[in-house]
Amino acid sequence: MPRLPTFANKSCKDFKAPRYWPSWLGFLTARAISVLPLPAVAMIGAVIGEFLFLAFPSKRRITLRNISACFPELSNRQARRLARRNYRGMSQAIFDTAISWWSSDRRLARLTRYRNREIYEEALAGGRPVILLMGHFIVMEVGGLALSMERPLIDIYKAPKNPVAHLLAVHGLNRSGFATLVEQNEGLKPVIRAIRKGEPLCYLPDQDAGKRNSVFVPFFGIQASTLNLLGKLARSTNAVVIPCFARQLPCGKGYEVIFKNRLENFPTGDDVQDTALMSQVIEEAVREMPDQYLWVHRRFYSRPAGEPDFYN
Repeated sequence: MPRLPTFANKSCKDFKAPRYWPSWLGFLTARAISVLPLPAVAMIGAVIGEFLFLAFPSKRRITLRNISACFPELSNRQARRLARRNYRGMSQAIFDTAISWWSSDRRLARLTRYRNREIYEEALAGGRPVILLMGHFIVMEVGGLALSMERPLIDIYKAPKNPVAHLLAVHGLNRSGFATLVEQNEGLKPVIRAIRKGEPLCYLPDQDAGKRNSVFVPFFGIQASTLNLLGKLARSTNAVVIPCFARQLPCGKGYEVIFKNRLENFPTGDDVQDTALMSQVIEEAVREMPDQYLWVHRRFYSRPAGEPDFYN
């Protein structure tokens, strides 16, 4: 189990403090909406998404900057249309996550379908450990939780600063069957131990990594600070790496978990080359479903020496 430094020493009384009331209200609202039929949830998410797109100009600018840089062939109008679709999907994904945390396993299984599932099953049958290379798509957590209902998985997560959010997130992940939760600051030792025991790892490396354990590799032709640990993990555990991405289906029709062919001749032993290949695989998935990626994240915040601020 993960260490829980942000709330382990808090009593129930602490969580009832007025400063946490907005958090409780937000989570209770999300849980209430999550019990509705998924088409209704999608409609509510679309309305909220349109509001958020207009109400938060700084986040909107980051989103549009990312989209325009990664898809320079789009006109301003096309980029804005894509961003609005993305916001509608992200807003629905708040309630999608609530569904994955609190709905019945039966409901989540009914809402989830799989593409190329045989790739995953064949790898598991082969006896080697498996690393699922995922990306920060808007329903990434739903996909991981759906898979965890069938087989225990490993999840590396970043603890929210809000202790109420941390408490509920860990409760949701535990409830859904993750065998091993590892908070980022715990390091890789518990991850490697769990992989060697045969638990597949859900690995999401595609957020700005700063300068620690990272290299700059191209992502849509732009140098992006990227964690360079996948090759090392695969090498130390003799694991098979399978790209796996989750997609939110339109109009509340459910979710799709997509498996891609395993990475061949991986790792190469060259961490930069391995990281560049990993980034390319995620880029290809983004190109297939560009409205599903987490564009609001400042993916290109860290810059190589001498380069100006990307978001200025």
